[in-house]
Amino acid sequence: MLFALILLPNITVGIFRILKGSTAADRMMTAQLFGTCGVAILLLLSAGMGNPVLIDIALVFALLAALATLTFIRRTWE
Repeated sequence: MLFALILLPNITVGIFRILKGSTAADRMMTAQLFGTCGVAILLLLSAGMGNPVLIDIALVFALLAALATLTFIRRTWE
């Protein structure tokens, strides 16, 4: 659980990056940071608490993050 708490400041820094991001690509990379940290936190909590349902939720978040990236690329480069 300690490692999950270590990942929380990354999300806080990402919020500041969204507010000061100069381009849409910067904001998208921050959204990917949120997705990656969220998946990592869920996996760590699942292992620490012994709750396998959190693994399924982490998988859904990872798929949504990939879908968001593909959507961003399609909208940006068309």
